Amino acid sequence: MNRLGRSAVRVGPLGFGAAALGNLYTEVGEEQAHAAVDAAWRNGVRYFDTAPHYGLGLSERRLGQALRGRPRAAYTLSTKVGRLLEPVRGDDPGDDLAGGFAVPATHRRVWDFSADGVRRALDASLERLGVDHVDVVYLHDPDDHAEAAFREGYPALERLRAEGVVGAIGAGMNQAAMLTRFVRDTDVDVVLCAGRYTLLDQSALTGLFPAALDRGTSVVVGGAFNSGLLADPRPGATYDYAPAPAGLVERALRLRAVTDRHGTSLRAAALAFCAAHPAVASVLVGARSAAEVDDCARGLVAPVPAALWTDLRAEGLLPAGAPVPGRQDT
Repeated sequence: MNRLGRSAVRVGPLGFGAAALGNLYTEVGEEQAHAAVDAAWRNGVRYFDTAPHYGLGLSERRLGQALRGRPRAAYTLSTKVGRLLEPVRGDDPGDDLAGGFAVPATHRRVWDFSADGVRRALDASLERLGVDHVDVVYLHDPDDHAEAAFREGYPALERLRAEGVVGAIGAGMNQAAMLTRFVRDTDVDVVLCAGRYTLLDQSALTGLFPAALDRGTSVVVGGAFNSGLLADPRPGATYDYAPAPAGLVERALRLRAVTDRHGTSLRAAALAFCAAHPAVASVLVGARSAAEVDDCARGLVAPVPAALWTDLRAEGLLPAGAPVPGRQDT
């Protein structure tokens, strides 16, 4: 288990990202959602991450239900603040597909990184999860709200940590630049970097990761498959929550050709690559089913031939400075 920064909170090398439990893209049935969490537990996963944004609270409710009955001290739980969910009036609210989730649009998301908003969001999350505390709280996607996040949201999280309400605090984003600012300018324990350290995108490598190592801040990597493209590269696959550009599909197919040549899977290589960097404390995988969880758990521990990384570098598919399993040099 890896400690998050200087906090007492610990996470394992593989975490369960619960966005899919909120019906990301398409519906996931109740039994399937619970089976995915059960499979994660069976595979030794003890870190679970969610957010109000995921399915307008559905992910938090489902995750809380699936974890109910398990010893609260036996697992680490994180959620996020920055979006409040406000009820929508009317008999026909429509759906939330524009927001990315196949759920009725019974609520609307309201950005709020104020101190009051942070507390209200956390209280609402605890109610949906059915727990008395979470271990980690992230500021969620403050890209367009930097001033409020740094001036009000972060100090509010710092107070919650000082009061012992949460064990660790951080920020979660789909970019590396602002996360680097959080690492350098605040006392966050951890940052959740989604999609910016993968076999297709290493933008976290030159700024964020060196800063994290220098400051003793942990990194949790999300989006190891870049929203699906690295899990199953093909035309029409998803990259960063949208249809993948043709050039990236072609690059992903080249990556898969190399992994096939070495007798391993692209998914296993993608997970191994993310986990190999010394700044990374855990890799979150967003699984929709027990079978996907099992596949990720196997993939993370599957041996990946050293020659694979050599070939990826030789073909210009991996930068020379990226650490790979078994070695931390460049």
